[in-house]
Amino acid sequence: MRVSEISLGTWALGDGWGTVSEDDAYAALNRAVDLGVNFLDTADVYGDGRSEKLIGRLLEDRPHDEILVATKAGRRLDPHVPEGYNHDNLSAFVERSLKNLGVEALDLLQLHCPPTEAYRQDSTFEALDRLQEAGKIRNYGVSVEKVEEARMAIDYPGVATIQIIFNIFRQKPAEGYFPLAEERNVGILARVPLASGLLSGKMRSDRAFAEDDHRNFNRDGQAFDRGETFSGVDFETGLLAAEELKELVPEGHTLAQFSLRWILMHPAVSCAIPGGKNPAQVEDNVAAAEMPPLSEATMQRAREIYDQYVRAEVHDRW
Repeated sequence: MRVSEISLGTWALGDGWGTVSEDDAYAALNRAVDLGVNFLDTADVYGDGRSEKLIGRLLEDRPHDEILVATKAGRRLDPHVPEGYNHDNLSAFVERSLKNLGVEALDLLQLHCPPTEAYRQDSTFEALDRLQEAGKIRNYGVSVEKVEEARMAIDYPGVATIQIIFNIFRQKPAEGYFPLAEERNVGILARVPLASGLLSGKMRSDRAFAEDDHRNFNRDGQAFDRGETFSGVDFETGLLAAEELKELVPEGHTLAQFSLRWILMHPAVSCAIPGGKNPAQVEDNVAAAEMPPLSEATMQRAREIYDQYVRAEVHDRW
C-alpha cells in the first residue's frame, strides 16, 4: 500500500477525547480526503464501533476516492488476556469490523496492543494467516506498546506493519527498532505523534480536560497503558520541553507541524497518524508534509531537549 505521509488517526472520532459531534467528525474525515489523505487508522473499540461506522459512511459516499483503512482488534476481549487472541475471537472481531465499514475485506488488520505474552503464541499469527487466506484481511500487523514487542512481532513473516508511539518525546524506536524494520521492509505507523496534544503548542498548565477525555482519567495509567496519554510524559514536564521546542519552529509554521515534520525526517516511517477533531485540525496537520526538511542542527537540538527533559522518564520504560 502506498499511503500519504500524514494520514489520519480516528480515535478522537470515536471516544476518549471529549465530545466530538458526528458533523465535526464526518467533516474532518472528508477534509482529510480532500487534502490527499488516503489512509485512515481506526479500531473496533473507538466509540464501540462509532469511528468504523463513520468511515464506512465515508467509503459509501466517496466510492471513487482511493481510501485505505486500517483497523484493530483485540481490546474487546474481557478479560484482555493472551489466550483470547485466537482464531475464533479474531474472526468474530473481523466480521464485526467488516460490517461496520461496509467492506468485503480489511485493507489492514492490526492486533490492538496485545499483552506481551501474545507475541510468543504462534497460534495468534497462524489465526491471522488463516483470515488472510480466507480473503477477510488483505494485510496484517500489530500496534505495540514497547519496542521489545515490535522486535518480537516481526519475527513472524506475515507481519506487514508495526504501529508504535514515536514522537519527539518518544525517540527510542529510532535507535532500537527502525533499522531492523527497514531491513525487513516492515511498514511503520507513527502513532500518538503529537503526544496527546503536548506537542501541539496549544497546551497550558491550567488546561482542563473533560471527564471522558483520557488526558483527564489516564495520566497515571488508571484505564490503560500510561504511555498512551501524553506519551507517558509528566504533563508539566512536557509543557516545559514544548516551550523550548517552540524556539526551533520556522516562521509561519506551528509546533504541531514541526513535530510531525520531525517524524517524517526518519525514512523508516511510512506515515504519521495524528488525530483531528475537526477540519481545521486536519488542515494544520496535513500541511506538515509540505514543510522543508529540518536541518541536522535542529534535529540535534530536539534530541538535546528530549535528553534534558524526558529521556529519564520514558526511554527505558517502553
